[in-house]
Order: sequence, then C-alpha cells, then structure tokens
Amino acid sequence: MSQRASAVAAIAAAAWIAAGIAGPGAIARAGPAAAPQSAGPAAASAPTPLDRYLKHLKTLRVSFLQTVSDAHGAEVGRSSGTLMVERPGKFRWDIHPQSIASGANAAEGSGTAQAAAAGGGQLMVSDGRNLWYYDRDLEQVTVRPVTAALSATPAMLLSGTVDVQRHFTETPAGRRDGLDWVYVEPRSAQADFKSALFGFDRKGTLQRMILADKLGQTVTIVFHDVAVNVPLPARSFTFAVPPGADVIGTPAPQ
Repeated sequence: MSQRASAVAAIAAAAWIAAGIAGPGAIARAGPAAAPQSAGPAAASAPTPLDRYLKHLKTLRVSFLQTVSDAHGAEVGRSSGTLMVERPGKFRWDIHPQSIASGANAAEGSGTAQAAAAGGGQLMVSDGRNLWYYDRDLEQVTVRPVTAALSATPAMLLSGTVDVQRHFTETPAGRRDGLDWVYVEPRSAQADFKSALFGFDRKGTLQRMILADKLGQTVTIVFHDVAVNVPLPARSFTFAVPPGADVIGTPAPQ
C-alpha cells in the first residue's frame, strides 16, 4: 500500500473499516458505496445523530480495531490503535499493524493493542496549526499546514477543523446491528474518501465507522473503551520529529 493510501487508512479519520467483529459484514458489503434513499428536504435539514454528537463533543479518547478489505471483500489489512480528539482542530491517531490471525484473537476481547506490532505503523498528529504524519517503518515525517492538508476527512470532521455542512452531505441511513447510521459524502472531489457510514449507539456515542476509499477498499473501524469529554494531556497533541527521520514539507510558522 502506498504512503498516501496508508495515510487515508490511518485517518479513517480515517481510522476513522472488520472481520472478527459481530455484525459489521452486511453493512460493509452494502456500505458506503450505495447511498440511502433521500427522505426529502425536511428530513435532510433535520439534525442527524452525527450532528447531535458533534454539537456536544469536546474531547474523545478511544481504542479501535481497523480492518481493510479489497473490492472483492477479502481482508487485506488489520491494525489497532488509539484516537484522541480535542475540539477544535486537534487530534492524535496512533495506529499499529497486526497479523490477521492475531487480530482475530484480539477482536474477541477489548485489548486489541496487545496484539499490535509495537515497532511499526503510523502516527498522525494535528496540533491545530500543522498536520504531522509519521511513518515509523519508513522513518519519514510529512508535514503540512492544517489549512492545506486533507481538508475533507473523517478525522477533520470529528476534530472540528472543517465546517461539516460546508464540506459534507449527511443522510440518515437507518438502524442496523444495534446502531443508528449516518451516511456521509464529501462535497469536494479532492477529498480523501468517497463515502462513509458513522454508527451510533442508543446513547448517541460513535461506535463504528465504515469508509469507502478511492482505491476501491473498505475500511472498517470499531471503537471500544470510548471516553467522551474527559481531560486529555496537552502533550498528546504535540509532535517532535524523531531523531534521524526525514522530513517532507514545511510546517506553518508558530
């Protein structure tokens, strides 16, 4: 997978989708590729579960299991990690690859990170001014000002970096597998994903994301250990270039 594709999968925001997790298969197959039928202008203007979730979201800390399936539905990648968000504009997405076998075992419990390969993977940090993407395997850092980077991604949506109504269209997608779903499409053709489904539990908490990317892949992200509006360390949203890493790009001045 290319560095660009890895970045998209890592973001999903995006996670931001899961074999071994009860129930997502049918949604992944039907998933973001097929938009739900519109219920008319009145329904389109009503707040969705996503709108209500974002209205009250200040911080978010979750662990996740992420799987990637190809256009034929075969699983081609699995990873786990953590996502932290501080609105507006800050997030930290730390992702580590797993073998598919170890990932299936980890999915049976809550500690998916136990099966992760500690040395590899990617780290993406938005400090509110710059977006830092570190590929541990390549020992390479890519940095861009937030205003010039990945302007329409799920991570940007969750972190409040972009205006949701301006950059995305939202459509209620019904209730399946015990979750209420919202179908999201970016308005810009330059966005890093084609469509996404956000799944919320009865308390209105985001539990799952399913993304369709431009490579024909489906990325499923299942959250667990979800903590909403809890204090997060400020250092979580800072990034220091590791010694010896190559740096591509120029950050915005402080």
